[in-house]
Amino acid sequence: MSYPTVRLRDLSSQPRYMTYWERVKHTKIHLFTELVAEMLGVFLYVYAGVGSTAAFVVGGLTSQPIGSLFTVGVAYSIGIVLAVTICGASSACHFHPGVTISFAVFRDFPIRKAALYILAQIFGAYLACLVIYVQWKDLILVAEAVLVEKGIYDTMMFSPSGPGGIFALYVLPGTNLLRVLLNEFMTDFVIGLAMCACLNPTNHMIPPAAAPWVIGFTYGVAVWGYSPTSVAANTARDVGARMMAMSIWGLRAAGGPYAAISALTNIPATILAFLLYDTFLSSSSRTLTPQHVAFLRANKMYHEENDLVPPGYLAALGPHEDTTSSRSFDEKPINTIMGVDAGNV
Repeated sequence: MSYPTVRLRDLSSQPRYMTYWERVKHTKIHLFTELVAEMLGVFLYVYAGVGSTAAFVVGGLTSQPIGSLFTVGVAYSIGIVLAVTICGASSACHFHPGVTISFAVFRDFPIRKAALYILAQIFGAYLACLVIYVQWKDLILVAEAVLVEKGIYDTMMFSPSGPGGIFALYVLPGTNLLRVLLNEFMTDFVIGLAMCACLNPTNHMIPPAAAPWVIGFTYGVAVWGYSPTSVAANTARDVGARMMAMSIWGLRAAGGPYAAISALTNIPATILAFLLYDTFLSSSSRTLTPQHVAFLRANKMYHEENDLVPPGYLAALGPHEDTTSSRSFDEKPINTIMGVDAGNV
């Protein structure tokens, strides 16, 4: 069953300044718009997860049961859902340097654009952690005072259970870093496989609307099962948060040798997940799901109408044949849509 194409501007008119802004957004600064979306997506993911971590850590230090490992996992899961559903349509929906690099390696994603994406992602994490610190500062200072009073500030402050650990990730002294590396790699590899499965348009088990939830709760599994050993899972979240912690507390918050494991391990793990999925679990002979066809056609139409892609983009989907809505930005909205008076809705 086919449906007429109805754009948002068909339903109601826009202010003149917004019509002008859309012309600019779709032509002169479209890359900047994508970078803002990548930054904001990581901001939302980190804001949700690290905010819940603040409740867990501060509550533990001040003997107030206001958080748990379960709430942290759920918060990260919902944060990823928010990132994808709010910002995904305005960028390539990476929100993860490992994914961006994997796309550059396996999907011909432009190298320069990939570098800008990664910088935007790290800045989003930095900004989110800075905002969270300001919101939680009074209680963080209380938690620090508790550590000073007990005489354990130097050993606990920059540990998984200390105030510094709300933002930057740490391991306890004496922890076997090889096991930490294995824990990080395997967890990130599984997350990468989940993302590949969600990106596969022939996967009938995961329609586009379900993908944010599958990825989100895969992150939840990582938090619930493997974060006690320490899991970063995302270079942007790790590097941006550690830079923010160092902005507040200086080099003491750097994290030592473990910082390299937490910042970099997820990248080769994600690349390996893409390689394994493409090699053994994907097939170009499978057919796209109806939901993915509709999703990709809408994507194709948007990009072609705004001259954001070269001719032949997603050519296998065929030309757009619907002519019920081909008006320009300057035309007035139609009065009725599918027999419904728009003025009475």
